[in-house]
Amino acid sequence: MISYDSSRRIVRPHMRRWSVVATCALFICLGLFGLAGPGTRVSAQAETVLNVRVEKTISPVKVRVIKRAVDRANETGAQLLIIGLNTPGGLYGSTREIVEILLGSPVPVTVFVSPRGAQAGSAGTFITAAGHVAAMTPGSNIGAATPVSGSGEEISETLADKVTNDAAALIRAIAEERGRNADALEETVRSAASYSATEALDAGIIDLIADDTPALLAALDGRSIATVSGERTLELADAEVKELKLQWRERFVEFISNPNIAFLLLSLGSIGLIIEMLTPGALGPGIAGIICLGLGFLALGNLPFNWAGVAFILLALVLAALEIFVSGFGALGIGAAVSLVVGGLLLFGDFGGGRISPPSFPSVSVNRWVLVGVAGALLSVAGYLAYEVIMSRLGRRHSGSRTSGNDSDGRSSPGHLLEQTGVVTMPLQPRGVVALGNETWTSISSDGLTIPAGRRVRVVAVDGLVLTVEAMGGPSTVEGQE
Repeated sequence: MISYDSSRRIVRPHMRRWSVVATCALFICLGLFGLAGPGTRVSAQAETVLNVRVEKTISPVKVRVIKRAVDRANETGAQLLIIGLNTPGGLYGSTREIVEILLGSPVPVTVFVSPRGAQAGSAGTFITAAGHVAAMTPGSNIGAATPVSGSGEEISETLADKVTNDAAALIRAIAEERGRNADALEETVRSAASYSATEALDAGIIDLIADDTPALLAALDGRSIATVSGERTLELADAEVKELKLQWRERFVEFISNPNIAFLLLSLGSIGLIIEMLTPGALGPGIAGIICLGLGFLALGNLPFNWAGVAFILLALVLAALEIFVSGFGALGIGAAVSLVVGGLLLFGDFGGGRISPPSFPSVSVNRWVLVGVAGALLSVAGYLAYEVIMSRLGRRHSGSRTSGNDSDGRSSPGHLLEQTGVVTMPLQPRGVVALGNETWTSISSDGLTIPAGRRVRVVAVDGLVLTVEAMGGPSTVEGQE
């Protein structure tokens, strides 16, 4: 039956079903924007010094953390913001954003490379230099900001000159703004120079060396610092240090921003949509697929990914869908598995020297065993579909010589469903689902018109795992009419 609303507009069953999916997807997207957005506004507290840790790779997550820390320090009237830094490098775009935040901070910011043995590598060099105060612990190091490719490899000479000049100009601008040794900092970009804490202090790259946070505060007490809001004199003798922890949202995004997890999310999302197409109306796999794909792309936003890899993963989805509906005897399914593996290999790779990001992001790639596992799962599904298709074709060829309509696993062979009758469980428009006994089959109407749910139908043709049916007791319903 076709239902109508009060304004007499046609509301078809499949439209209602997809409305549910669209509504769920909308809420999911809103949730993802919440994950990517700023944290909840906090009430002002009386802390004097705010301390936040920034570790591992520099990514958009770290930008949000530092932005939140600066905003909170400003809102609460903190005397000082300390950024405890330990990073091997990160994304150039994120690095520039952090530099912009630090240079424009109304609150004095000290970037403290700590603990002992920590590093301010590559992107960390830019961030450390951008602080109002740059400090390091004994045993830490800074530098090696030479531009490399997104996967950590050397780049061609022409591109190297281009991006190196850009990175060098940025670090010189930072040095001039903060009164640091521009030549020494530029060497970290042009010659990959690295410095120990003592060497960095002697070279005028940092302002002081401190064993720990209390020693740092003691060294800064009484110092005057110029900010965009004016000069401030730090009063830190009785300072209370408050730790700013990562929010659960930031921890979650950081967790999924792993190449293996990102690839798995994209793969599971694709498989979920394939299952939804294989069993129309199930909704669960489709919604789960949308969630996984959304989270997968959110993770990619924090990684130096390659669009070619994404294209191959989407191609795998298309090929797998064609395997279901076109009946390619498994060839398309194998192609989907191969495409998925290629997509995983290319997802975090650089080809042709076109993707350069100074400073470097630590080399990332998808684990080979993750690739093997996902490809194996797809091959298994493709093999099963190929088996079903071949058996259905053989069943139709030898339908006159067999009396049993079941395969060895108890499921009816599609070739033996000809002339059987069933009931439409999901409207055929013209594709839907028909129940034959205790089984459901993807079906299409023979005349291409709508057959409503509850109508009895007869199987008139079989193509692989898809049945062609006709309505019993009369023609199909014309689209848009009862």
